[in-house]
Amino acid sequence: MPITIVHESLPYIDTDPTPAERAAAEALIAQERALVPDDPHHALLPPPPEPTTFLTPLLTTELSRLASSPDPSKSKLAALDLARYEAPDPPSDDAPVSELQAALARSYTSHAHVRSRRAHLALLDSYGRNAWLVGNHALEGELRQLERELAEARREVDLTTLRRREAQDAVAGEMASLEAAWRAGVGRVLETEAAVEGVRKEILELRRRLAEQES
Repeated sequence: MPITIVHESLPYIDTDPTPAERAAAEALIAQERALVPDDPHHALLPPPPEPTTFLTPLLTTELSRLASSPDPSKSKLAALDLARYEAPDPPSDDAPVSELQAALARSYTSHAHVRSRRAHLALLDSYGRNAWLVGNHALEGELRQLERELAEARREVDLTTLRRREAQDAVAGEMASLEAAWRAGVGRVLETEAAVEGVRKEILELRRRLAEQES
């Protein structure tokens, strides 16, 4: 994968690499990265959960029941009896007392539910708009605070980048002279090694001649 990101923390006083040097560096980086597989998840994040870790035995049983049902859309949990909140059917005139009492109980339940809903809707109509505006105002305040923190962080990054560049520009001349001295020193070392090799060959040649004369 080619590298297209340029970090501001890189030295400013170095010359830009040539296309050939950049291609060679990217080839070495790709070769090194190929040794270690990429991690699709961030190193600081926990590993992704397995698909079945959240399935408790009760959920597993319920899913199995729904899967085995001929019509899963009609096979729902019956933990809540929603029929009590529906409008009850009136009993017949000749219904027994027990049935009339059950219908009256359902009517009380339905009435209480409707009354509670009406109260909640009235409160929502009276105070819902203001509560929504207050919540939006609080969120806007948090957003402005985050934007200020972001702007301050960006300002710190810019100041750090400027200080880094000024520090590098201040020593650019010294770095250039040190590099030139290093190159000169390396050249003198190579010249010395070449001279030493020449002297060694001359010594070997003299030894060979002396050995021939003695023989």
